[in-house]
Amino acid sequence: MKVRIFVVSTVLMLGVGIFTQKINSAPTMKAPAHSSQSQAPSPSTVAVAVDREISTIEKQIVEAAEAMPEDRFNFSPASLHIANSEYKGVRTFALQVKHIAASNYALWSPLTAEKFPQDFIGGNGPANLKTKAEILEFLKNSFALGHRAAATLTTENMLEPPEHSRSSRLHLATFAVAHAFDHYGQMVEYLRMNGIVPPASRGSSE
Repeated sequence: MKVRIFVVSTVLMLGVGIFTQKINSAPTMKAPAHSSQSQAPSPSTVAVAVDREISTIEKQIVEAAEAMPEDRFNFSPASLHIANSEYKGVRTFALQVKHIAASNYALWSPLTAEKFPQDFIGGNGPANLKTKAEILEFLKNSFALGHRAAATLTTENMLEPPEHSRSSRLHLATFAVAHAFDHYGQMVEYLRMNGIVPPASRGSSE
């Protein structure tokens, strides 16, 4: 009887030893290292977050404006005489671009305390800007102002109105982006009416 107990105990001990050895010799699974490139850093400040929004709409609008040929820059849907449509008096493509730029100045200049030029008043910008190159320069300069405006935002001042305004700094900064997106949609329609696929849609379903 004692011999049988001894044999059983020995077998159990050997089994436990082999099992333990297998566990210890098994390769350890390492947690996958997360690449810093796979995780985009979150905006660290309100200024950075707003600046990114401005960059997004700036790229789409500037590329759309550049895509319209010079000889079609004054295109308006009214010229198509579409049956049962009402396009009389709508802005031309050029005026859409100038309106965005002039509005950018109106909304962002209070944040930087830069003087709003008198010839920008009226919503369509300076009347003397006629060529595509002149209008594009006006547009790009307005977005440069937007980046300067975004840089002034802090968590301390973003809900405060700038001088001579009843709207908060954050509202002015972000409303300019929303307004630009609205008119970007109209620019897209004007491009498509001329058989031009908007740059932002190229390579997709178009």
